Amino acid sequence: MGGTVTGSVPPSRGVRAPPGREGATISPSSLREYVREHTNPMVFGVSALVIIAFVTIGIVATDAMLDAATATRDWIGEKLGWIYVLATAFFLVLAIFLMFSRFGKIRLGPDDSRPEFGTLPWFAMLFTTGMGIGLVFWGVSEPIHHLNAPRSADLTVPEGAPFPPGAASEALALSYFHWGLHPWAIYIALGLSLGYFAFRKGLPLRPASALHPLIGDRAFGWPGNIVDILAVFGTIFGLATSLGLGTLQINGGLNHVFGIPNNATVQSILIIAITAVALLSVVAGIDKGIRRLSVINLWLAFLLLVVVFALGPKLWIISMMTTSAGEYLSNLVSWSLAFPSPRVDPQAFEWTTTWSIFYWGWWISWAPFVGIFLARISYGRTIREFVVGALFAPVVVSILWFGVFGGSGLYYEMFGGADLNSLGEEDRSFRLLELLPVGPVFGGVIAVLLIIVVAVFFVTSSDSGSLVVDMLASGGSIKQFKLPRAFWAASEGAVTLILLVLGGANALAALQAASVVTGLPFAIILLFMVWGLGKALASEPRPGGPKEKRAEDRRPPTRPGRTRG
Repeated sequence: MGGTVTGSVPPSRGVRAPPGREGATISPSSLREYVREHTNPMVFGVSALVIIAFVTIGIVATDAMLDAATATRDWIGEKLGWIYVLATAFFLVLAIFLMFSRFGKIRLGPDDSRPEFGTLPWFAMLFTTGMGIGLVFWGVSEPIHHLNAPRSADLTVPEGAPFPPGAASEALALSYFHWGLHPWAIYIALGLSLGYFAFRKGLPLRPASALHPLIGDRAFGWPGNIVDILAVFGTIFGLATSLGLGTLQINGGLNHVFGIPNNATVQSILIIAITAVALLSVVAGIDKGIRRLSVINLWLAFLLLVVVFALGPKLWIISMMTTSAGEYLSNLVSWSLAFPSPRVDPQAFEWTTTWSIFYWGWWISWAPFVGIFLARISYGRTIREFVVGALFAPVVVSILWFGVFGGSGLYYEMFGGADLNSLGEEDRSFRLLELLPVGPVFGGVIAVLLIIVVAVFFVTSSDSGSLVVDMLASGGSIKQFKLPRAFWAASEGAVTLILLVLGGANALAALQAASVVTGLPFAIILLFMVWGLGKALASEPRPGGPKEKRAEDRRPPTRPGRTRG
């Protein structure tokens, strides 16, 4: 059954041809037909039940769900965290190998295919979907955490004592570590696998397709449905968690700038407004919706970065950025494989499970969402282009962002008496803007720009998330329709609204912990997926090799002046 990528896959699910533009509408008379032909009942039904069950429990038993989810997450981190460590290190090595190997010339599509989107829109979409909002939320906060609660006992100081040399550079370097090469290597592992099998082999754009070389058509039965359900779970709840945290950050910014109350009513209005804009983007489609918003927000984020750098401690930022980048790269191997023993170094063990293991599980749980979207927008690109664009370019942006925002936060924390550590994560970025040497009017303008950047990042994430969930619920079809995507976008907003308003911050924390738990089974699934990718790539003919020549000889003659496809 296994070993090939051909078989009895339904032709209607194949996506080898260049993707068409989305945005088709569904009339009421054709809705029933659409549901019958473009919905996987098992994935849709079970996913809906799981979502309803978790939302219900999150409302009526918030503390109990938080305790159970947190305990499970902590147990996985302590007992099985080594799986995350080895898996993420392997994905990074694999991405670099594929970039330099002969497979780098292979296109995600037929040999004569070309990219559907230009380089800048493509990068803007992949970055805003994969990480943009996280950088805004944690850009100041995470380095402050590591400064005050360091990984190494040697850098721990009593309260009120001066920070030791090297504390700031390590705090920033550890932030680079968590937001640098490893998360994007995870996304690449899944996105590359799906893009290859969907666009080059004509299989559905769903995680099960990468398992086809291993188990054959059984991948599209119950095993594939289980994988898709896990993917829907991670996507919906991951987006709901991020939207909730982002709402808290936007509400905090509005409170700082305009004195708007920080309460459930304002947060509800924000969620409804962001979801409404996301619905408009859904109706516009990928090209006019996500693509345009992503490019606009990338430029707005760049403008914000330049302004903070120009007004901040420039020499300190440059020094910290370069020193910390060097420290990150010099410790890349040792940190990538670090899983300290609690008996040898209890502080390092607790720090690793709290931070690194949590992040690896979180990125893996997000891999279906980001990876599928990356695959969808990467038709026609070579494997080398895919890896370079999705691995190194975002890392450069992360280094710049953490260097400017995190570096400025560290400066004011260490030398300006800012006491950012006493604030909540959602308030630290706005407090940093208040510390910049500008008047209240211009400071308010910068804060409004930050609020806009956060809000648009969430709109693009919600839109791309609804696109991915709709593909999963339809069995991997890329023929998208406005109504189902609008349904999923509204569902993400509704889940966030219900949990945040009725369950509070604890419900979001429980949801996040539960999402991270799904990272463990998906890490194992992802290892099998790249195994299937490796098996398929090994059968690709070498350039000019015997297999390629025989295939060329079998092709019909082409007209003069026409290339052979």
